[in-house]
Amino acid sequence: MTKRSFAVALALAVVACAGGDIEPGTLNVYAASSLTEAFGELEAAFESAHPDVDVAVTFAGSQVLRLQIEQGAPADVFASANVEHMQALVDSGLVEESVVFAHNDLVIIVPPDNPAGIEEIGDLAHAERLVLGTASVPAGRYAREVLRRAAPSHEEGFEAIVMSRVVSEESNVRLARSKVELGEADASIVYRTDAGSSDRVHVIEIPRDLNLIADYPIGIVESTGMRAAARAWMELMSSPEGQAVLERHGFVLPSLTE
Repeated sequence: MTKRSFAVALALAVVACAGGDIEPGTLNVYAASSLTEAFGELEAAFESAHPDVDVAVTFAGSQVLRLQIEQGAPADVFASANVEHMQALVDSGLVEESVVFAHNDLVIIVPPDNPAGIEEIGDLAHAERLVLGTASVPAGRYAREVLRRAAPSHEEGFEAIVMSRVVSEESNVRLARSKVELGEADASIVYRTDAGSSDRVHVIEIPRDLNLIADYPIGIVESTGMRAAARAWMELMSSPEGQAVLERHGFVLPSLTE
């Protein structure tokens, strides 16, 4: 299927997912930074199918978006890279029941010239400049869990040594990646999708037994005035066409892991 024909099929799928009259107006989608490329493509298809709807996507760390929604930000849909942040909003009645629509995992990234000579996870202990997401950012928390899992099979004090090499902690995974792209860091641990969307980093795999799967839930914000449009956006995520976009951008589909 050509790129053009796929775009047409995707737009038709959006119409099929509508399931009722779609309100005209702005659909505010709050989404984890790692969804930037995939949601950008889906946004264009949705707007093509519904010319009276302007999809405005706000990308940031899941913890930042959760806080904004808690403080009354005008979000209609929330897509998180972390189940806990989503569940907190569901438990407080701010978001309707959510569903997991995609998965992700982690990789190590280094600059193309790899000045620190990092070839596997154990080499992170010998780097001089590492960048991670903060502990409150899902990717940052997952990275710390990977280091904890790796510790028993590496040198004594491995986890503490690696953390001592961290020179910057970023509020979202894209900022961590950019430090590596600019040569300001020897390495970072980021989502596979973020590594795959950059041609300025080299990817080093994390062993499967040390890695973890990040669940991506999506839910409708209870206060939305664009409920039909929000429902159509959610349904698009689980449609074959929407899942094809997510998979092409590096996400793992729920049906492949469950």
